[in-house]
Amino acid sequence: MLHGFTVGITADRRWDEQAALFDRRGAAVVHAPTIRTLPLGSEVPLRDATAAVIARPPDVLIANTGLGIRSWFGAADSWGMGPALLAALGSAKIFARGPKASGAVHSLGLDVVAKAPSERLAEAVDLAMPHIRTGTVVAVQVDGSGTTSELDRLCAFGAEVLPIPVYEWKIPADCTPAVRLAKLVISERVQAITFTTGPAIRNWMEILAEHDLDQELLAVLNDGPLVIGCVGPVCAEAAVGCGIRLERLTIPGAFRLGPLVRAIADQLAQQTLGLNVRGHIVKLGGCGVTIDGRSVHLTDIDARLLGALARTPNLVISKSDLLGEVWAVGSTDEHAVEVAIARLRRRLGDLGDAVVAVHRRGYALRT
Repeated sequence: MLHGFTVGITADRRWDEQAALFDRRGAAVVHAPTIRTLPLGSEVPLRDATAAVIARPPDVLIANTGLGIRSWFGAADSWGMGPALLAALGSAKIFARGPKASGAVHSLGLDVVAKAPSERLAEAVDLAMPHIRTGTVVAVQVDGSGTTSELDRLCAFGAEVLPIPVYEWKIPADCTPAVRLAKLVISERVQAITFTTGPAIRNWMEILAEHDLDQELLAVLNDGPLVIGCVGPVCAEAAVGCGIRLERLTIPGAFRLGPLVRAIADQLAQQTLGLNVRGHIVKLGGCGVTIDGRSVHLTDIDARLLGALARTPNLVISKSDLLGEVWAVGSTDEHAVEVAIARLRRRLGDLGDAVVAVHRRGYALRT
């Protein structure tokens, strides 16, 4: 289904699940993590926060992420504090940011009063607000970005807030894959990219700014065929905050990996071009080409060149127009077009003569 397409994955967690889903559909994958999800460098802050919760059981718990809740209880169990923590939360009204956090809470045998429908922390806080008075003790499991304005909002409302820091998000130790992915996107050798957290997008742009690639990448992200997948609205808000236009984003109806992959696959499938060339079915998708179901090995330039000709079959395209569409902006060497056309003809085998030269005008794909 997605033969010839390449997808860039920026996640560090569960990226292999994404890769497997795309691989089953025939797409190639480039993994370039732009984020590291790490446990806190020291156990002390989390252990102290856990002891505070046990000493003074909260009236309200706001569960932010499934990973955070599971990691918190895993750490508490390792300290021998798990049963006491579970008991301390037994009478708390628990509000979850979304299904993952809710599922983690339910797996502990605890009940969730409500979960935010669009998976925003602010919504979870909104749901909790009617249950908060001055002096209400509210435990908030914070995400890897650290403090949040929602903690300040709760404090301003009179709550006594207990932040629960479990993990942190960092820029990868090795940024080479993230830079390489950007270059592949800019050169149109990647046809889709996925984001599953807002910090992954912000980190990527920060990394690329240091390599003077951020503005060039933004231009491609905002104007081109690249499919940009965001797992949900919070992730999409981060993308918009980084300068990517909202209308360029593909956001699944259900904010999960499976629906995200399906949404991207549907978008890419719409970019597949099929046509009959002299009685043979030719299909082009990304940088891949099949003739009557048989895969033909083409370079990136070959595939883009054939795509340019196939989008307007039987119409002549000048060398200068082909240079502008297939090669880098500003290319002027028309001899490069002649060389690439000759190579394309060889690789198309029996259909090579369907690519014809029209004297002093250019080239066309005759069907």
